[in-house]
Amino acid sequence: MDQFVLLLTVFAMAMYLGTELITKVPPTLHTPLTSGSNALSGVTIVGALLSAGTKHTTLTTVLGFLAVSFAMINVVGGFMVTNRMLQMFKRRD
Repeated sequence: MDQFVLLLTVFAMAMYLGTELITKVPPTLHTPLTSGSNALSGVTIVGALLSAGTKHTTLTTVLGFLAVSFAMINVVGGFMVTNRMLQMFKRRD
């Protein structure tokens, strides 16, 4: 039970700090920062794959699968936004 409380506290703090950091970023910097968040989502994917693959319980497998799915959506969306941003700076013939 002590470990659950510790993990829940870390999760709550991460959610709070993440929200505070994101709201402090000016809108003009959101698109360039998407490329950096793709690297973080890659780390999330590795952790989610480990969680889904351990098969401790059905809950960990389902949550790991959901984490992999959402992280992949974030990575693909981030690359699409970054590619579109880079296309804006190409010369048109």
